[in-house]
Formats: sequence, C-alpha cells, structure tokens
Amino acid sequence: MEDQVSPQRVVELLGEYARRVFVSFVRAVVQIVLAYAVHLPLFILAVLSIVFIPLGAGVVLTPVVFQAIRTVANQQRAWAAEWSGVKIAIPYRPEPAGGLGPFGRLKWLLADPASWRDLLWTLLNIPIALVLGVLAAGTALYGLEGVLVAPWIAALWTFGWGPFWMIEDYGALGYAGTLVLGAAMVAASVRLGPLLLKAHALFGQSLLSPTRGALTERVQRLTETRSETVDASAAELRRIERDLHDGAQARLVALSMNIGLAEEMMKHDPETAQQLLAEARAASGSALTELRDLVRGIHPPVLAERGLDGAVQALALSLPLPVDVRTDLPGRPDAPVESAAYFAVAEMLANVVKHSGSRRAWVQVEYSGDRLLMIIGDDGTGGADPARGSGMRGIERRLAAFDGTMAVTSPPGGPTVVTMELPCALSSPKTLPSSETG
Repeated sequence: MEDQVSPQRVVELLGEYARRVFVSFVRAVVQIVLAYAVHLPLFILAVLSIVFIPLGAGVVLTPVVFQAIRTVANQQRAWAAEWSGVKIAIPYRPEPAGGLGPFGRLKWLLADPASWRDLLWTLLNIPIALVLGVLAAGTALYGLEGVLVAPWIAALWTFGWGPFWMIEDYGALGYAGTLVLGAAMVAASVRLGPLLLKAHALFGQSLLSPTRGALTERVQRLTETRSETVDASAAELRRIERDLHDGAQARLVALSMNIGLAEEMMKHDPETAQQLLAEARAASGSALTELRDLVRGIHPPVLAERGLDGAVQALALSLPLPVDVRTDLPGRPDAPVESAAYFAVAEMLANVVKHSGSRRAWVQVEYSGDRLLMIIGDDGTGGADPARGSGMRGIERRLAAFDGTMAVTSPPGGPTVVTMELPCALSSPKTLPSSETG
C-alpha cells in the first residue's frame, strides 16, 4: 500500500516553506535598508571627517565614524556566518597597550589597511546590496502577489494589476496562469534567496577578511609570543620546582625525621615522643597547605568545578576590597583559554589590591562576537602603565599566546580600566548561572 501524506504533514510543509520565504524576504530587506540608511550616511561622514582632519574636527570625528563602520562590518561578519555559513575573520590590528590619545587613536585607525577596506566595502555594498536584495525580496513579494492578491482582486477590479499580471487579457486562463506562475516564483524564492544572500556574504568576505600580508604579520606575532610563552612556561616550571624543594619537600623531610625520632623514643621517653608526633602533625598540615596553594596556582579546582564565571566570583569574594562581578557566558571556553582568562583576571585584581589604592573594583566577563571579553576597573589613583611594570607585561604575554589583546586606560587620578580580549569558541554548557557579587 502506498504511503499517503497526511493533511497535517502538508500543513507542516507549507508552513516551513512560508517560513523560509519570510526569512529570505526579511533578510533581503534588512540588507537594503542598512545599505541606504546606515552605509551611505557612514560613508559620507567618513569622507567629511577625513577632509576636516586639518581643521581639527576630523581628529575627533574620524575615529568615531571608523569605529562605527567597524561595528557595522562586524555585524555583517556575524550575519554572513549565521545566514550563509561564510566565515569572515576579523582583520583589525590590536590596539596598543597603554591606551591612546585622540591623535594616537586617529593614527592607529588610519594606519590599519583593514579600515580602508571597510570604507571601500561600505561604498560598494550600497549598489550590490540593492541589486541582490531586490532580486531576493522581489521574487518572493511578486510571487506572493500572484498567488494571494492579483487573481482575487483582479476578479473585481482589474485596473492597476494589469501592468504586472496580464490577467484581463487572457480571462480565466490568465487567472490560472497567475496562480501557477506566482506559486513557481514563491517556490523559487526559497532557493534563490539563500543563494543571493550567500553571494552577498562572499562579496563581504572578499573585502572584510584579513589580507595575506595581515595573515603573515599575525603568524609572525604568534610565533614571537609562542617563544615568549615557552620561556615563561619554563620559568614557571622552575618556580614550581623551587617551591616544592624549599617548601613542601623540606617540611616532609622534617616530618619524616620527627616520626623516626618519635619511634626511637616511644619506649623510654613517651612524653618527648608525643611532642615530636604533635610537631609532625603540624608539619604535615603545613605541607598540605603549601601543596594546595601550589596546585591552586597551577589550575584552581574552583575553575574546573564551576567554570570561569564561578571562579571569578569566588576570587572576588576572597579579596580585601569589594568587587562587583558581572558575567554573561552562555558556555565554557576550552580549558587552556579558560585558565589563561582566569589568571589574567586574577593577576589584574592582585595589581588592583597592591598598587591602585582603590576602594572598589569591578569585573565584567562576557562573550560577544566569538571573543571572550574581560573588563577590570577600579576607582584608584590611576597612572597604570604596562611599560613600567612586569606584571601587566606578563598578562599581555599570557593573552598574546592565544592571539588575545589587552588595552589599558588609566589617566592620572583614575579610574583605571583594563580591557582584555581572547578569541575563542564556547563549547560546553555553562555550569553556574551568571550573577553579581558585591
């Protein structure tokens, strides 16, 4: 017996087709609207701001406009990956550590070739988005008109629909043809819309991706940071070995000697033996504490158990000053990235406690645009400079090993705000809900 398609299944298929048509139509309209409501004004503002640089106004306006263009370009990168599966890497050079003044920020943006490719994409996207968007949206809209509007309204009032659907010229055949052709166009839009959106994403990829020179520069930077990371790891291993030798190992040797003496004196001097055993018990507790501290410095158990958000909250509670913690992590990064992020936050908070003279600090950890963002601030005296201290340089090297960046803003008098970013993907589910700790 042949399988029969149930009416419910037919309704489900029609609903899925309608959803796809609607999604393609909306996405095409979004691209058209953005091209003329956002890209065109941004391009005009960018040109004007560059022209006004000699007059001084452009020094302030140009970075703002170019940063806005980067925001729009990053949104396009996200849409290209989500809508069409076209991944577009972020090509921008990292912001120099130590913060930038108005002229420094202007120079940093204009010296980055990616800024000019963004500007070119902003201009070319206006006609390209219009053509591709009209084809995608127009096919769906025109087909729906043929199916849902033209035949039924034309039966009562043919004037006005004739130039689009030649119904009145063919009578009943025209009505049937309109329905068939309209349905065919709606069906075609289900396939055509995604293809046109992918073509638009590939156009964006051609201009918004890193160039070969940028990739070469990035590989060179990663090679340098890898060498620094290897040296830092070797130094860390030597520190652990030294701590074990001078700390826990020495206490364990003393513990063994005390237990041996207690065994020898147990028969003829029980009181002294008891005292030696008490000392051995105290030494074992101290050795265990040192080992726990050492393990916590390598990989804190709370990080493995509760994830980055829970570990940062626990860290904030252990500090002698109030720290507001806000986290928004829908998942967990890979263990090496998670560990690097945790220790970067921990070292930065340690610097806040030691050097800033602040009464309050705050930490914000969130995931946005395939990047883990960590912002640490305090209300201290300011004046923090990575070039003057090895602590911040160490944090910068730790992040650079994962292609991460750090930016410091610390004017005299404060506040100090440190922004750290790590590119990563979140894989496993979050183990602790986001919350605040004060």
